[in-house]
Order: sequence, then structure tokens, then C-alpha cells
Amino acid sequence: MHPPLTLHKHPMCAEIIEEFQKCHLDHPIAKFLGECTDLKIKLDRCFRQEKALKRKANFEQSKKMKERLDALRKENAL
Repeated sequence: MHPPLTLHKHPMCAEIIEEFQKCHLDHPIAKFLGECTDLKIKLDRCFRQEKALKRKANFEQSKKMKERLDALRKENAL
């Protein structure tokens, strides 16, 4: 199962999403027999990479926020 395939939420994977959706339109029956499986695997890998980048960015942001809060606590403690 994949998340909703909206292009604005997944700009890194936009090309693969479009190919995957086109494959589903071009092969309405064969999609159930594995016609689009290769694209699905590529899409899953792209989503994993995208999620890893977001996770890393969120972690960096949380570190900065924690440092800022620690500095404010030290300021207020004095």
C-alpha cells in the first residue's frame, strides 16, 4: 500500500507517480496481474528515500529547537 499519489506532496517522485498512474490507465486488467509491479517497486523506493530525507531534516530542526530551548532555560535559571 502506498500513500495518496498527489504530485505536490511528493515532488521527488513526481515522474514515477505519473508513469505509475499512466500504467494503471493503460492496463486496466493487467495491472492486477503484475503489469505495473516494477513501477510500484520504484515508487516504494522513491518514497523511502523521500521519507529518509524528511526524517533527517526534521531531526536537524529538532536539534536546533532543543539547543534554543536549553539556552532559554539557562538564561531564565540565572
